Amino acid sequence: MEKLREQYEKEVIPALMKKFEYKSVMQVPKLDKVVINIGLGDVKENPKSLENAMNDLMQITGQKPVVTKAKKSIAAFKLREGVNIGCKVTLRSDKMYDFVYKLFNVALPRVRDFRGVSANSFDGRGNYSMGIKEQLIFPEIEYDKIDKLRGMDIIFVTTAKTDEESKALLELLGMPFSN
Repeated sequence: MEKLREQYEKEVIPALMKKFEYKSVMQVPKLDKVVINIGLGDVKENPKSLENAMNDLMQITGQKPVVTKAKKSIAAFKLREGVNIGCKVTLRSDKMYDFVYKLFNVALPRVRDFRGVSANSFDGRGNYSMGIKEQLIFPEIEYDKIDKLRGMDIIFVTTAKTDEESKALLELLGMPFSN
């Protein structure tokens, strides 16, 4: 899976330097980290769902997830401050590149009626967010062993200053944007 890192060094850096006319290699944007988050609304009714979501996330990423807690109480959602409401994993360096390669080349093509990801999900500072409706698109997850379909948010944090630079970086890494 070292292919993506090698591709970044051999193809992406020269292409971005030429396109944006950077003076130094250090100005070229790079992928800083990838955060995968699963938010669970049914933890109160089904306490085992958090454990199952953590197991799914661990199988997909190869890293132990961190439990996320509610920051404040919201009566409408019957939510108290400090209650477990999900889990997340932050991937960096080799694990990050392995996950991104797997996402772009194995998981996303398995999505039914897939026409590419939206190009409108940039935050204005060069970061990109996307959502996945079900964890089954990853080959590590076995259909018979899941208790429920769960979606997840995937956030790509880059060192790019603008959305244009970030989009160019992700396109060169293989992100399948829709037209």
